[in-house]
Amino acid sequence: MISEFFMPSRNIIGAGALAMACDKIASFGFKHALIVTDAALEQLGVAQTVADLIRARGVQVSVFAGVQPNPTVANVNAGLAQLQQVGADVVISLGGGSPHDCAKGIALLASNGGKIEDYEGVNRSAKPQLPLIAINTTAGTASEMTRFTIITDESRHVKMAIVDDHVTPMLSVNDAELMYAMPAALTAATGMDALTHAVEAYVSTSATPITDAVAVKAIALIAEFLPTAVYEPQNAEARLQMAYAQFMAGMAFNNASLGYVHAMAHQLGGFYNLPHGVCNALLLPHVEQFNYRVAKQRLDEVGAILGANNADLAGLNVIDAIKKLADIVAIPKSLQELGVKQSDFAVLADNAMKDVCGLTNPIQPTHDEVMAIFAEAYAGR
Repeated sequence: MISEFFMPSRNIIGAGALAMACDKIASFGFKHALIVTDAALEQLGVAQTVADLIRARGVQVSVFAGVQPNPTVANVNAGLAQLQQVGADVVISLGGGSPHDCAKGIALLASNGGKIEDYEGVNRSAKPQLPLIAINTTAGTASEMTRFTIITDESRHVKMAIVDDHVTPMLSVNDAELMYAMPAALTAATGMDALTHAVEAYVSTSATPITDAVAVKAIALIAEFLPTAVYEPQNAEARLQMAYAQFMAGMAFNNASLGYVHAMAHQLGGFYNLPHGVCNALLLPHVEQFNYRVAKQRLDEVGAILGANNADLAGLNVIDAIKKLADIVAIPKSLQELGVKQSDFAVLADNAMKDVCGLTNPIQPTHDEVMAIFAEAYAGR
């Protein structure tokens, strides 16, 4: 079997990484950067701080702060219009998964044209995107270093999965100091998202020794440091280790891909505009219980890693350990709590079975089995 390994050519991780990244940006010779971010980071002044650091190095900067959670086709189009208006030659995403995904869509259209809907699926683009630099402020999605882009098509209420070598950023930046202000609920949700990435990559049919190595280390770090990051947000060591954990989980799934947790979670996000990490956390134990029949050895190994790195999880089987960790970091317990309707399960299952992320799940479920998993997550843990 031949495997490829995808990730940005440059990656900077650690407290204080932002200043080094701004030096790098200036060294590339760009003339005008478009920062793609969300309203919260603009209001907190983070976008202004980053813009000022880049301007101080001789690069013009404009800011597009119109990204919403679960970014939409309309967000991509609005950002592209601003990029074309100001004549930017580089896109800089600032934030978590939503700004990164929106920025990827903008950069892809800037060089390839057409509509973002044209690129749903795997490697649909003809040319590399406009240069993209991703500055991360959360520890979970790893979108700052992957070739995955998730954009909500408002007309269909579906999250489109775009998996394309050309959307990989040229530089990723993980400065743990930018993560100190993350609220506890966001820290928990993004951390469980990272755990889902690592677990799904580890049981993927496309797993390799390289993806296994980084997935295992990511699981260990998340088990040890996620609760501390949630309840001690200024703990520098916990924030740094979670930055490494989510990055390694991204390395794993960027190359081994994912499974039916993500295939199903995307539908919940697109249909109800729910937080992606929370949906993953709720679905993860139920999907892996389904997968256990064919992935017992690997899932048992995941349970052992969780227990070895967190005393509260010791002695539990993998399913109970995942549920316990979700409880420790206060993830909601059921889809019912999130307002999901049982009457929508059929259409959610239809769409999940079309999601490209499901292709590498260790076993392919039937429509009825997908509906049953939704029902179990609806009832809760």
